[in-house]
Amino acid sequence: MNKHKYILLLACIGMILTSCSESFLDTEPLTSVTTENYYKTIDDAERALIACYDGWQSTSSNNGGYAFYLASEVMADECFGGTGNNDTKEFQTIDRFDISFSSSTMSLFNINWTDGYAGIFRCNTLIQKLDQIDWKGDDNIRNRIEGETRALRALLYFDLVRMFGNIPLLEEPTEENIPQADPKEVYALIVEDLKFTANNLPANAYPKANASQNDGRITSYAAKALLARVYLYYTGYYGADDLGISASEALAGLEDIISSGEYDLVEEFKNLWPAASSSPVNGELRFETTYAGDGNIETVLAQKFNTTHDYDGNLDGNRWLVMMGMRETSFSPYGQGWGACPVNPAIWNAFEAGDARKTASIIDVRGEGIEPSYNIPGQREYTGFMVKKYTPMAFYDGTSASKDDGSGNFQDNQHQDFVVVRYADVLLMAAELGSSNAQNYFDRVRLRAGLSPKAVSKENILRERYFEFAFEGLRYWDLLRQGVDYAAGIIAEAGVDVLSGGNPDQVTIDAAKIRASKGLCQIPKTQIDLSQGVLKQNEGW
Repeated sequence: MNKHKYILLLACIGMILTSCSESFLDTEPLTSVTTENYYKTIDDAERALIACYDGWQSTSSNNGGYAFYLASEVMADECFGGTGNNDTKEFQTIDRFDISFSSSTMSLFNINWTDGYAGIFRCNTLIQKLDQIDWKGDDNIRNRIEGETRALRALLYFDLVRMFGNIPLLEEPTEENIPQADPKEVYALIVEDLKFTANNLPANAYPKANASQNDGRITSYAAKALLARVYLYYTGYYGADDLGISASEALAGLEDIISSGEYDLVEEFKNLWPAASSSPVNGELRFETTYAGDGNIETVLAQKFNTTHDYDGNLDGNRWLVMMGMRETSFSPYGQGWGACPVNPAIWNAFEAGDARKTASIIDVRGEGIEPSYNIPGQREYTGFMVKKYTPMAFYDGTSASKDDGSGNFQDNQHQDFVVVRYADVLLMAAELGSSNAQNYFDRVRLRAGLSPKAVSKENILRERYFEFAFEGLRYWDLLRQGVDYAAGIIAEAGVDVLSGGNPDQVTIDAAKIRASKGLCQIPKTQIDLSQGVLKQNEGW
């Protein structure tokens, strides 16, 4: 059959509903439902929406693949590939844009592709069925559910199109084997979906006052922030301004967020991050912590995870977080992991003196007294620095802190949120788009970091983003939107001294490889083969 196998996969799993959060996403699985006997009631629609959130979450579970966050960090100049010294070198292939590091692997991102389209299938199915649901005359409920669903579809497409550039555009649940669309068409749908959400999802549907119940939900404010992010990326990377949204419209959405009073900066930067704000208590399974908490006042949108792991199809932990931990080393509050994304020393050295974000963002393995305990012989590309914002945690005795009672498995039960949009990003995007309050917004971010004001300019804003959003999965895309040649020049490395297996090694990254691929990832060969050649490989791979 001339079909994409991922479409067949979607048809099988599209409406399996699973629990995927500790709050609003908790639900009982449904059985014996079909597209014929479902999508009738508001309750059906609510459950289908939960399945769409679960589909989005699944794209970041790192269940045997390379989660979008991991790929974003490894491709940027902040981190190297790392992992274990005896592991295969897929992370190095991603880091160097060079298949020769792992020539047998031609489908590095196959799970990203299949999980992304699985989530899109769920969203498309719900959108297609909206007209047959009895809404009891309540257009607000329909608009809310449609708005959330369309925003989730936009998020899924935005990740896919940034990674691969050339992807099929499916606007309905279909098994057609279609070629890749012009990226402009994909971005146009993303903007259309986010505009619908921004304009139709009630602003008070999920106010921050109820964040404990609704943390993780798409809001109209989240849609407006994402519209600005999409606008800045598309106009920068493609050098075109033709998506049906203007800079002034994108800025107006950001100003709406700011004037809403729903969000603010957390007072101390370190309190945004569990590990940075926590200290172990001697002999106890707890921490002394000043963590601002999940869904805090700075969180505009977060992707939720929980500790669920079973053999009934539920795998809802943050699996990529495990990759970020120090290689087989627990040094409370930091827990063990698999050593991905060792930090490039260049960013440690680039922070301004007195910048509070430096030690809140980076684990200084030597400076914090961890190095004698670190499994350096097991670590590839050891630099002496690891990511602190996103890292597993351990109690005083080294027990995984993935569950409060110490019963959690460090591999499966990690649940730290991935914060997709912070209020600081809203402020800096508004400044970049030319707000009349640009200087004030820029200064607020710097003052929170303990730094003095600086003249606002695009160059200074982008430089500030480097430090403010370090290791949050934004840096690579911020570089690309300044031009592929520029990004390649920044990411390229002539040879950084590291240790692999405890022995001297160097990381060298060739800018020509990034330029040849235009900064895009490899289209999975598995998908090209299953499409019988309808899909075409990106240049440079």
